[in-house]
Amino acid sequence: MFESSLIILTVAMLLVCVAPFLPSNHWLSRVWEFPRVQISVICLVLIIVSFFVASLPLKIVLIGLNSASLLYQFFWILPYTKLYPIQVKKTATKQSSPSIKILTSNVLMPNHASDKLIALIDQYQPDVIVTLETDLWWENALKGIHEAYPYRVNKPLDNLYGMHLYSKYRLEDIQILNLVEEDIPSMHGYLVLDNGVKVKCHFIHPAPPSPTENETSTPRDKELLIVAKQVAKTTEPTIVTGDLNDVAWSPTTRTFRHVSGLKDPRIGRGMFNTFHASYPILRWPLDHIFHSEHFTLGSLKRMPSIGSDHFPLLSELIYNEEVLLPENEQHPK
Repeated sequence: MFESSLIILTVAMLLVCVAPFLPSNHWLSRVWEFPRVQISVICLVLIIVSFFVASLPLKIVLIGLNSASLLYQFFWILPYTKLYPIQVKKTATKQSSPSIKILTSNVLMPNHASDKLIALIDQYQPDVIVTLETDLWWENALKGIHEAYPYRVNKPLDNLYGMHLYSKYRLEDIQILNLVEEDIPSMHGYLVLDNGVKVKCHFIHPAPPSPTENETSTPRDKELLIVAKQVAKTTEPTIVTGDLNDVAWSPTTRTFRHVSGLKDPRIGRGMFNTFHASYPILRWPLDHIFHSEHFTLGSLKRMPSIGSDHFPLLSELIYNEEVLLPENEQHPK
């Protein structure tokens, strides 16, 4: 009976490894790209249990199959561990170099703990704030930060896809676009640094493949590819941030990075899991920041909970910094 359970679980792990390869963008197949860490842990447990419990030759088969599944999953998540070389160097000094500190926060529209988000803003003083899932209630709740953030773009919606942009830096040519789906907005335009440098910014929040949202991942994948192709056409300083509703290690996000040429400061540093804030064993990186080679990293932190299902992500990028610091950061949470 116990060996039968091991066989069933082993087959299940093989199936979830194979599912994303199916010629389908249905959420039932694409959802297994998300919990690769959790699947790896299950495979490791099955290897250990099989070693002590299963009889020969079943033990060899179970250990072999689960080892193959474990290695396959680890291949995808390896870049987001300390075992992988960092992609973006850390800046040694920031005194003479312009910096952009960006707070990206999916607030969860029904969550009304705006005081927690405002407290984070007061403490860390980001230059740019991007809020997602913000409706008119949230727009009014954040009026207290308007004096500190004179440049603002508002798109309140009550469909979980509202978006607000707050900036201490001047904004230019900001467009609110529905790139793929109606009522799924994104913001695109320029952030003007104090030295006059214009940084092209894309703030996005495509809908996920899920039983309650889109049946397939096609709209999300299409939106990411549209932005990637736009970025690839330019050599200007560029930043893309938001809740992509996709994990950092998925084929879609890898394609996004490859086509756009943007860098991911998490590579070699950690996963910085921002979702789900309420369930520690079900977490993965859904909130992202990507940037062009014009930037090095000042800092990258996952912020404390603000009552949402997402943790905010605080990123500081340094423009054109030349002195680099040897990598000795602590492992992120």
